[in-house]
Amino acid sequence: MYRLKYDATAEAVHDALPTGPSEALTVALADACHDPLGATMAYGEADDVMRTVRTNHAHAVLLVGHTLKTITVLQISYLG
Repeated sequence: MYRLKYDATAEAVHDALPTGPSEALTVALADACHDPLGATMAYGEADDVMRTVRTNHAHAVLLVGHTLKTITVLQISYLG
């Protein structure tokens, strides 16, 4: 299992999301911690380091550190 980390700005955005979208994103990020490649999509080029996760109301850009088993949330966008 991978450990989740946040960029400070991304964490503030997640904290500011309405309850429903926040909970959906939390579940999607938990899924990513269990299966970083299966629960996410490539961000830009098809690689296994820069990934993205989408819910109905949010989009997060992730940096997957396979050596240290970390997933860093770099950016969160609220889609409304």
